[in-house]
Amino acid sequence: MDVSGILASHNAKLDSLKVEKETPLDVDAGYLTVTDPNPIDEESYNSNLEEHLQNLARDGVQTLLASLFTLPTLPSPDGPLAQLSAPKTHLPRAKPLPKPKPLTKWEQFAKAKGIQKTKRDKRVWDEERQEWVNRWGKEGKNKEKEDQWIHEVPANADVDYDPRKAARDERKSRVAKNEKQHLANLARAQGSGLNQRDERKQEIERTLASSRTSTASMGKFDKKLEGEKKLRGVKRKFQPNETSVESEAKASLALLSKMESDSKKMRRDGPVPDKSVLNVRKAVRFASKGQGGVALGRQAAAVKGKKGGRKK
Repeated sequence: MDVSGILASHNAKLDSLKVEKETPLDVDAGYLTVTDPNPIDEESYNSNLEEHLQNLARDGVQTLLASLFTLPTLPSPDGPLAQLSAPKTHLPRAKPLPKPKPLTKWEQFAKAKGIQKTKRDKRVWDEERQEWVNRWGKEGKNKEKEDQWIHEVPANADVDYDPRKAARDERKSRVAKNEKQHLANLARAQGSGLNQRDERKQEIERTLASSRTSTASMGKFDKKLEGEKKLRGVKRKFQPNETSVESEAKASLALLSKMESDSKKMRRDGPVPDKSVLNVRKAVRFASKGQGGVALGRQAAAVKGKKGGRKK
């Protein structure tokens, strides 16, 4: 066998499939998709749209086939199968991922006990018939007691006791019990979903309330949303316009002590750019009514002396 000839013909086929473009086509073998990032040729698009689309499809298919021939293969009865690589394209979703379903009572019990779930076969072996029969449904194994030709009657049974009817009633009671448990699981799942929605709704309301109270008007002049509840117990506190001399002096002294501590800290640690939110010079000018920090200190000392004189 001429291996070199086979390889040469194979490479020739790959070269014939190659598509030459300014920007190479992006191939995702995992999803079997090809993306063409090249700009659209307006002249070809406007002159003959059908031919333009066919050319784009042909280039994409050729590039995809050329990439598939480079992948590793596995033997099979139908011929070699290409091993696709993992997808690298992040596909957008129209809706969020579905939330996992809540566990049923049995699933919670099995998880706690470490019981592994096994799938039961739909057909079972019947020793009497020596054949495989359905587990449920028509001529199912679960109807074996109803269809058998002889039945055992309890000693204390009533005169009108029907063993066939008793077996059928027992089977139907099991079906009704399973259906009741199924409905209970659905109701429990729906309740948990409602609780999650209520928690999410309360979280949104808390976030909206905090955003309302962050404005100067405490949300009074903000645009109200449809169905939005009115905030209660939210009021803005203002300082009175007229205060006593003692309270004003106390506020001035507190401001001076704050300014002194800040100045000491700046001398010790150095100025911190863009960190201080207090304009010291403007605050002193406002508190002293334009007279300066020295006059403000004298005024505070005079008020303190008057207060001490009254005590005497």
